[in-house]
Amino acid sequence: MKKVRLSVWLGLLFMTLWIPVAFADEAAVPAAAEALAVDPGDTAFVLLSAALVMLMTPGLALFYGGMVRTKNALSTIMQSFFIVGLISVQWVLWGYSLAFAPDTGHLIGGFDWLGLRGVGQSPNADYAATIPHMAFVIFQGMFAVITPALITGSFAERMKFPAFVVFTLAWATLVYDPVAHWVWGVGGWLRELGVLDFAGGTVVHILSGVSGLVVALVLGKRKGYGSDVMLPHHLPMTVLGAALLWFGWFGFNAGSALGANGLAASAFVVTNTAASAAAVAWVSAEWYHRGKPTILGAASGCIAGLVAITPGAGFVGPLSSVIIGLVAGGGCYLAVGILKAKLGYDDSLDAFGVHGIGGTWGAVATGLFASKDINPAGADGLFFGNAGQLATQLAGVAASWIFAAAMTFLILKAIGLILPLRANAEQEVRGLDITEHGERGYAYQDFLTGSPILHRGLSPEKPVSATQASLTNS
Repeated sequence: MKKVRLSVWLGLLFMTLWIPVAFADEAAVPAAAEALAVDPGDTAFVLLSAALVMLMTPGLALFYGGMVRTKNALSTIMQSFFIVGLISVQWVLWGYSLAFAPDTGHLIGGFDWLGLRGVGQSPNADYAATIPHMAFVIFQGMFAVITPALITGSFAERMKFPAFVVFTLAWATLVYDPVAHWVWGVGGWLRELGVLDFAGGTVVHILSGVSGLVVALVLGKRKGYGSDVMLPHHLPMTVLGAALLWFGWFGFNAGSALGANGLAASAFVVTNTAASAAAVAWVSAEWYHRGKPTILGAASGCIAGLVAITPGAGFVGPLSSVIIGLVAGGGCYLAVGILKAKLGYDDSLDAFGVHGIGGTWGAVATGLFASKDINPAGADGLFFGNAGQLATQLAGVAASWIFAAAMTFLILKAIGLILPLRANAEQEVRGLDITEHGERGYAYQDFLTGSPILHRGLSPEKPVSATQASLTNS
């Protein structure tokens, strides 16, 4: 408890020291930007797209929240919802500057835009010449928000909230921001190498999926994993979350055109097509393998297709997106339904199986199917006469995998020195809703007595035995 209080006070002290820096010269705007004209249509489109991407994180909260057991529903939803606030603040104070400010050694942005000083209402020609710089900031900020939220699916039902908060802040600063600069920042080394990532297959999905796998391995399996029944407690909630993610993904991918134009329309079409193809492929594979098609499979499949099309959304055509989606749906099903069981790791909600595998396939597929006929600012892929692009994409994938895995492991080990990472056995049995947040998602009542029913009669105020634990509502 003392360690937690110490970290809170240190955080408040850090924020206090930051205030003068964050607001210093915040009105200063580079003179060159004043000459660029803001296009109202492009600006409205990007701001709407930013709002759609913001909606994706609460949608993810529902998607993940429905897949956990009743006793962990609120804690799972809390993680995604809290990240919206935490990373939004981090992005303004230092995250955006580290990701997009003028380059420092091709590895990370400098401190020029700390606290968004020097970032104003005029466009920045390096990133988007027709929309306010602030519009670009908030659009990219919503990407920074959802990426660590995706990781939470890998450690659902077992990570303590204080450790989660510190991990999220450290991971966003030390993993997401540098790689965002590598791929999208002016001067970033993967951008200079020629890696194509239109909307985040490498930056968002590979980073979150691989990091999620590392967290799952470091924390270990949930108590009872492999022996207890751990079914989703509310599939309608999960489907609603998937629908919101699908809806928001149009802002995610089409919005990355940074203008209301033909490229945005193309990205919109291939996004929907790949998601649809992947949903069909996942359900078909599941139907053949397990004998029944499921709504959870359809929801997972559409997300796998959305993940896979993300890096190539602005570079590939509709027919290519069908192939990308079909492979994503079938491949991610194999990763989730077969590979995970054989290897035995506990990726609770399949963050790695969907985002790590799907993002990797999407990055590789971009090297296969990209065409300059779709986007002259991009490059042709292998199937359009440029084998070198596939090699470049593979280099980007390898760099992202290695960096995400190594840095996530180091961050977890460092946090573990000062804070417990994982709930203990008793806390897991009682559920994180009660033990971490003092709340319950569902207040069931006995219809005869009117008294609350808590996990088949277990009181959250009392410890439980192993025998009682076996009777806990799964």
